Amino acid sequence: MSPATGAPGATPKYTKKDFESDQDVRWCPGCGDYAILSAVQKTMPDLGIPREDIVFISGIGCSSRFPYYMNTYGFHTIHGRAPAIATGLKLARPELKVFVVTGDGDGLSIGGNHLLHVLRRNVDVTILLFNNRIYGLTKGQYSPTSELGKVTKSTPLGSADRPVSPCSFALAAGATFVARTLDRNIAHMEEMLKRAAAHKGAAFVEILQNCNVYNDMAWGMLYDRESKVLHELRLQHGKPLVWGPAEDRRGLVLEGVKPKVVKVADVPESQLWVHNETDPGTAAVLAHLWAPDYPIPLGVFTNRSGEATYEDICIQQEQKAISERGPGDVAKLLMSGDTWKIG
Repeated sequence: MSPATGAPGATPKYTKKDFESDQDVRWCPGCGDYAILSAVQKTMPDLGIPREDIVFISGIGCSSRFPYYMNTYGFHTIHGRAPAIATGLKLARPELKVFVVTGDGDGLSIGGNHLLHVLRRNVDVTILLFNNRIYGLTKGQYSPTSELGKVTKSTPLGSADRPVSPCSFALAAGATFVARTLDRNIAHMEEMLKRAAAHKGAAFVEILQNCNVYNDMAWGMLYDRESKVLHELRLQHGKPLVWGPAEDRRGLVLEGVKPKVVKVADVPESQLWVHNETDPGTAAVLAHLWAPDYPIPLGVFTNRSGEATYEDICIQQEQKAISERGPGDVAKLLMSGDTWKIG
């Protein structure tokens, strides 16, 4: 990495270019990954973190080329195991800022179990899951997020699997920050990236991303200008959940715990459901909403700060053990307890 200039002892003043590596970017022309890469590189200088303290860890898939294109430290690991590698790194070097880059196949199929545990443990990592509803690197098989009935090379008669909702999965696993954004909405994507990176704890961002070769326009209703107005629900803390064109605004009200779509003009403003990022129940219900019956929420579902991270707990336990018992003896530990000799 080339050095950046700055005052001695202070974080250098970076630009987007400082985070661009010398590697040729090798994604298919038109892939949504280009927009995500650019947004991440543009966001990095605003974090105020030296490049040598930033690490990108990935698994296997189109998204997992990411570490090659970031002028930071990085690790291209094995299929689905990026969360496990990231956990080990945070335990060994908790001062580092660690990003995990994964896809709907890598993160939710072979890597689903590892993703579950990094989230439930509240490891202080930022997870970016690119969701294009298809396996792109291996040429177009259906993925865990592909819709029911999806016809692909591996499901010629249509997929019999019900899709996973990545945000619902993350919330159920206990992630303390969960958000969703879109590859073609650069400003919103940068906002979500900054908020996730600033969170202390397990932060999960689902990025709806286009694969123009094997699943083009999977998110077409959020790309088309007219359709987008009818289907996109922007989540804003403390604001009513409303969307749609100005002349026909729609909103959500709660009937018990079930959301109902209403015309904003037909109900008092006090009846409209107001978003609360700190309420797990609100987040869980919103994460299940999807077209055509409901709008598609984009934004922060939950943001719970102040919860202990996994590495902080482990460090406290280690310090306590040393203060009470002194330095450990691995050989003594291995030979203690239920051991026996043969012969």
